[in-house]
Amino acid sequence: MSTVLIIGANSDIAKATARVYAGFGYDLILAASSLEVLDPFVNDLKIRYDRNIDTIELDILNYQSHAEICKNIPKHIDGVIVAVGYLGDQFKSQNDFDETQKITDTNYTGIVSVLNIIANDFEKRKSGFIVAISSVAGERGRKKNYQYGAAKAALTTYLSGLRNRLYDKGVSVLTVKPGFVLTKMTRGLDLPEKLTAQPKEVALAIYSAQQKGKDTLYYYKKWRLIMWIIRMIPEKIFKRLDL
Repeated sequence: MSTVLIIGANSDIAKATARVYAGFGYDLILAASSLEVLDPFVNDLKIRYDRNIDTIELDILNYQSHAEICKNIPKHIDGVIVAVGYLGDQFKSQNDFDETQKITDTNYTGIVSVLNIIANDFEKRKSGFIVAISSVAGERGRKKNYQYGAAKAALTTYLSGLRNRLYDKGVSVLTVKPGFVLTKMTRGLDLPEKLTAQPKEVALAIYSAQQKGKDTLYYYKKWRLIMWIIRMIPEKIFKRLDL
């Protein structure tokens, strides 16, 4: 039976994705920095889906621990899904580099640290899949969230290079670019209803795209067109906009 490692398992999208993969017969290893919070969810998965569910403690910002943790993953994994994310505070980050670093390291550097290790293993085995959640925010810098967007842009570029490197090794890499999703991270934001997805919708789309071996997933699909239009706006006009 196939086993999937989900990193950032306490996030709403991660939990929804775990339910989808368990429902399709996958065993899971859930990685999070706080396992106590995850316990009720793990118990529910075991009862509801009758799958093997393991957990490991993983702090995405503790780079020095990643090699040992990956080495001691309790069983062979066939794929990894990274759902780590931290929106952060844009204004605070402009005045406090610690906030800037936390945004960057959570959304990019820490993820790269883990995926470098896993990618090397998949490359040697010539099998496996990698899924990571980036964001449409990475497609153009906007004054309201450009620190977050810059980190996601870096992650998108990293995943593109990883996909190019691993293609002929039989390893697929899926970049997920959600628009607005109703999660703990976006709670309190004034989100447009018709453009805001539920975590379960995103999870089902991730499963479908990964099974089909797709390279990039926009969700909703309309975000591909929206972001194309935004990228096409000339900089001399774009810099005047309040987006």
